[in-house]
Amino acid sequence: MRSHYFFSTVTRTSDLWTVPFKTLKWDRSDWATGDFVVGRVTGKRNRLYRCETKTGRIAEMVRGDLMVGALGQRAATLEGVGDWRAVAEGSELDALTPAGLLGKATSISPFLPDLMRLEYLGHVTRAGNKLGMEDFALPVPHKELDIPVILLIGTSMSAGKTSSGQVIIRALSYLGLDVVAAKLTGAARYRDILKFRDAGASAVFDFVDAGLPSTVCPESRFRQALDLLLSRIAACEADVLVVEAGASPLEPYNGAALVNRLGKLTRFTLLCASDPYAVLGVQTAYGEHMKADLVAGPAANTTAATRLVRELSGHQAMNLLDRNTYPELVGLLKSALQLD
Repeated sequence: MRSHYFFSTVTRTSDLWTVPFKTLKWDRSDWATGDFVVGRVTGKRNRLYRCETKTGRIAEMVRGDLMVGALGQRAATLEGVGDWRAVAEGSELDALTPAGLLGKATSISPFLPDLMRLEYLGHVTRAGNKLGMEDFALPVPHKELDIPVILLIGTSMSAGKTSSGQVIIRALSYLGLDVVAAKLTGAARYRDILKFRDAGASAVFDFVDAGLPSTVCPESRFRQALDLLLSRIAACEADVLVVEAGASPLEPYNGAALVNRLGKLTRFTLLCASDPYAVLGVQTAYGEHMKADLVAGPAANTTAATRLVRELSGHQAMNLLDRNTYPELVGLLKSALQLD
């Protein structure tokens, strides 16, 4: 009888659900970032016992369920930190995200329950070789990206980048532009780019398409993945690219490398901030190297907040979830893209 697996988001570029594979225990010294592994759910169930599947749907998990995920690292300021390299021989794995990013939690927010735990059953193998995300990141011909970029950066996770991106994508689509959207740094979740697609993006991408479970990795590896992604995006021949940089450029997700890479193409930078003082923090850290054209997110929830942002940093702030701000946002985007 064939086993039933929950294939998490990090497997979505693979063929694991259509082509048979075997599960074999692998020597700990040969583990690597992006390896596909199978885990059996253990521990006491709570609200984090969930799997974001390859389609983006959320499945509730119970003890005994089998999930296919990938070894990786996470360094979230608000939720948790973990790394597959901290897993000891024969110990359990933690689901660092519902998307199948697996490793060992090393620091967890006191506001979270225990992460979902899984017994390591083995690596996904074929013909005696282990499989990983990079095996399904097919190379593409190099194509230089030469379209304008709208860049979304934040002071932390949960700062409003994805919600703001949806508003901007809708605005650009209503202007008649062909929009491609991407989340190019962060930890694997499919939901963000699916929201971009729902908002009107004709194509969506993230680092999973380039074989990375997260962008907590050496900068050289990130740049290699980024070059692949930008070539795929360029092949779409869209009018404009909306890019979300997950987390903050100051965190170890290679956000600064992304900002530098897109520098000459970036026409408009939206800074989403948790509060007005966080805007000042980013401005102090980066100075003139990261000049935001607009501030949004919780730092712009009220008129008191937008006034304080301007007093502290000199930046204009706008609550993009308020429909009354829509005409002004459209005007800013048209000016940045030099649209009549």
